[in-house]
Amino acid sequence: MARRWSRPVVIALAAIGVFVLALVGVSAIFVSSVAQRFDQGTEKIVEAFPDATMRPPEPTGQAASAQNILLLGTDSRADLDSIDDAAGQRSDTIMVAHIPADRHGITVMSIMRDSWVDISGHGMAKVNAALSYGGVPLAVQTVESLIGARIDHVAIFDFKGFVGLTDAVGGVDIDNPTEFESYHLRGMTFPQGRLHLDGSQALAFARERYAFVDGDYTRVRNQQAFIAALLDKVLSSDTAVNPGRVSSILESITPYLKVDAGFTSGYVAGLAVELREVRRENITFFTMPTNGTGTSDDGQSIVLVDWARLDQVRAGFASDTLDAAAFAE
Repeated sequence: MARRWSRPVVIALAAIGVFVLALVGVSAIFVSSVAQRFDQGTEKIVEAFPDATMRPPEPTGQAASAQNILLLGTDSRADLDSIDDAAGQRSDTIMVAHIPADRHGITVMSIMRDSWVDISGHGMAKVNAALSYGGVPLAVQTVESLIGARIDHVAIFDFKGFVGLTDAVGGVDIDNPTEFESYHLRGMTFPQGRLHLDGSQALAFARERYAFVDGDYTRVRNQQAFIAALLDKVLSSDTAVNPGRVSSILESITPYLKVDAGFTSGYVAGLAVELREVRRENITFFTMPTNGTGTSDDGQSIVLVDWARLDQVRAGFASDTLDAAAFAE
């Protein structure tokens, strides 16, 4: 029974660690305790979704059983206590985790934070400004307009939580393609090749953009590599059968996490059963198609959306046939 609960749930949202509560110990009492601590420890987003009239139509057919979960990451400079109002806040990391109706895998799409898009009521702006302009509902509405499909759940996480999470699993192993000197962790150089990183190092690795010619493009790829490495550690048998480690993971996450009202331990547990056959190799990543960088009329450095290829992404969401390989760059 332990294996049925441990792997799938973590896989489902391990991209941000929010499903680690479903890592099971050796008894039902421990499972109940973890679920209770998750529900009590995670703050709820008071208003998570826009008015129904501002959203895409309800999905039908096979797509009606799929799930789209919006993951918003804030930099460690942000304060999650004010995330409902989001005055002045911007989301530094934006991902959509698509869980298909057949529950045979998970596709995670990253959205470049400087993508130049239309934000309802505000005109063209960087996509991460939606959170600042109108809080979580406007962020959801903006992403829904991009993917042409409804978001079912929202999770907001502060990257500071990854420090404790990474340390709780004993660090992560990442294949770094390019040597660079860290801006955020002064004096730290990340050499090319296989690296073992602790929490602080992993956070600096995932946040870096100044060291790269293509800035956020490499930053997004490094974030995806970090998430994949974290997945490998969280899904390891050493973690799954260790109640103490599961507790440490949970404690490292909940202070830095906010979810919508429906994102409960019960929802996660149900998804766990449905995803029991999913493994790490069934999780794929890609970045929303773009056409490089440019400059807005008011002089901002922006990322240009590839609208033609985005139509293909929308079709994938609408028909529940999203294929990361088709959009890999």
